[in-house]
Amino acid sequence: MSLFSEIATGATGAAQSTLSSLTSGLLGSITGGAGAGSVWDGLNPNLIASISPCDHHGAPNLTESPIQCLFVDDANLEFQLAWQSPFDGSGPDTKAPTFMALLQSGDLQPLIEKTLPDSGVENALGDLAGLARGRSGVTKLNSTQVFSSMPPARLQTTILLRAWSDPQSEVEAPLNKLMSWALPELAEEGTLLTAIIDIMKTKDLTAQTAVEKLLPSMAPAMVSIGYKGRRFAPMVIETVGIPLNAPSDEHGRFVQMQIPVTFATLRGYDKHDWAASTGAAPGGASLASAAVGLATDAVKGAFF
Repeated sequence: MSLFSEIATGATGAAQSTLSSLTSGLLGSITGGAGAGSVWDGLNPNLIASISPCDHHGAPNLTESPIQCLFVDDANLEFQLAWQSPFDGSGPDTKAPTFMALLQSGDLQPLIEKTLPDSGVENALGDLAGLARGRSGVTKLNSTQVFSSMPPARLQTTILLRAWSDPQSEVEAPLNKLMSWALPELAEEGTLLTAIIDIMKTKDLTAQTAVEKLLPSMAPAMVSIGYKGRRFAPMVIETVGIPLNAPSDEHGRFVQMQIPVTFATLRGYDKHDWAASTGAAPGGASLASAAVGLATDAVKGAFF
């Protein structure tokens, strides 16, 4: 075999190995494959939740393995759709509420009889009060609702981590990874004034340097959640509860922990996002197949 052939064979093998690791990592972040966390051998894969970091477009971060866990108790994905009636205040009921209430209830007639006895006005107003009884100013127009807003969808659940053989890798490591995604990375100091001074002192200022001076801290990571054949991304971690009294071993390492967590979508979730979360990609291909295709193209472009 010639030297060129050996080099070509080695490059092809390295490319295939890299492609295999990339696609397996990508599939793991989407479908809940191998990752950090407890060992759930023998359990239906659809019952195992996969949590992994992603960017603001929902693309998975292939450099980190997902957390494998269970969702126990209730796992409710809640959508709030805000509808309101903008014409509620256009009816006569809102202009003179007390008078209209007396008129519609029929209570105006006794009041007229007491305040205007033996007058011609009494009879006219009395007839008017009788005709208004049981009537309403609500119409189809002023009761029509319009869609006004949609807050991010929220997923409230409890994450279960438990150690089968190694508390460090099965509970402690995924817990630390979850908190590293949920918490920001804050700079020690920094104000707008000091940032402006630093920018003015910096030679060969670039846009990246200016942004880092003005915004020195890093926001928490966004995550994607794979569960029961669905993938929701990008999401943010709003709340995390750490039960410090959870069971632990003689070294203080947690052996089991139930963590209440609230996730929220980064933005409003529409029907296209919901369709994408079920695994359907454009052209009828599955989300996993489309992801493997993207990873394959990326590796081929890098090596060939």
